[in-house]
Amino acid sequence: MKLLVHYNHPEILLDIVESRFPDLEVHCCRSYAALGSDMAAFGPEVVYCIKFEDRPYPREALIGDPALKWISVGGAGVDHLAPWDPARLRVTNSAGVASDVMAQYVLAAILTLTLRLPAFARAQAERRWAPQEVGSIAGRTVAVIGLGHTGRDVARRVGAAGLRVLGLRARPRPMEGVDRVYGPEALEEVLAEADYVVVSLPLTERTRHLIGRRAIAAMKPGAFLIDVSRGGVVDGAVLSEALAEGRLGGAMLDVFEREPLPPDSPFWDLENVIVTPHSSSVYEGWERASAAMFCDNLVRWRAGQALDNVVDPARGY
Repeated sequence: MKLLVHYNHPEILLDIVESRFPDLEVHCCRSYAALGSDMAAFGPEVVYCIKFEDRPYPREALIGDPALKWISVGGAGVDHLAPWDPARLRVTNSAGVASDVMAQYVLAAILTLTLRLPAFARAQAERRWAPQEVGSIAGRTVAVIGLGHTGRDVARRVGAAGLRVLGLRARPRPMEGVDRVYGPEALEEVLAEADYVVVSLPLTERTRHLIGRRAIAAMKPGAFLIDVSRGGVVDGAVLSEALAEGRLGGAMLDVFEREPLPPDSPFWDLENVIVTPHSSSVYEGWERASAAMFCDNLVRWRAGQALDNVVDPARGY
C-alpha cells in the first residue's frame, strides 16, 4: 500500500509510521507546487496532509485523483478540501487531538478579558501605576456555539470554573456539562443571554458569517467573544465595528478570514482585542498525537474496518 505525506515537517509522523508499518511504501511531498506531479507519479491510495502555507490549498491535486481512496487531515478543519464525493473518497480529520488545550485557551481568554489583564500589561509597558477595578466570572454565563470535540471540552472547563453553560448544536440533546442545549434556530436567544460567546464551529456554507450583523446585534451589551473556530464563521468587519463602537466588551481571536492577519486590519489597533496567530490548537506534542490517531485509523483501514472521524462534506464534520 502507498501513503503520500503532504507536510513540510513530516519527521515525527514518519518515525511513527515506519515503526508501526515497516511494509508501507511512503513518499513525502513538502511543497504545494509539487503536490500534483507527486500524486501523479506516486499514485497513493492514502494521503495524510496538513496545511502549511499561507495560500489556497491545492485541493484539486487530491480531490481530482481517481486512484486516491482516503485523505487523513492532520488538523480538525477540512473546509480547504470541500466539496468531495463521499461515495468515492473518504476524508477524516484529527478532531479531538487539541480540544482540551483549546478549552484551556478559552478559559484563559475569559479570565484575561474579565480581569482586564491587557490594560495592566499596557500600563506596565508604559511604566504607569494604573489601579483599576477588575471583573469577576462569578454568576456569569457562557454560550458555546458548536458542541463538537472542542465545544464539549470548553463546556467542561468553564463549567468547572463555576460558569453557567449554554450550548448550541445542529441536533440538540442534553449533554453532560451543559446546563441547556439549544438548536440553531435559537442562536439569537442564546447570544442575548451570554456574557461570553465562544465560537467553535466548522466553516461550511451554512456557517459562513453565521456570527454576522444580526447575531452580533443580538449579543448582550458589553459581552465578550472568543473565536477558536475557522476564519469566516465570524464576520470580521461587523465584529470590528461593534468592538470599536464599544457595543461589545472585548474579544480574543485566534482565527481570521485572511491569515496571516493583514497589517491594516483594525483588530491590531483595538485595545479591547487580543489577537493570537491561529495557535490555540498548536501545543507541544500535537503532531505526535495527530500521527498516532492517523496510525490507529490506518490499522482499521488495512483491516477493512470503519474509520474514526469520517467527515460528512455536507456538514463539515
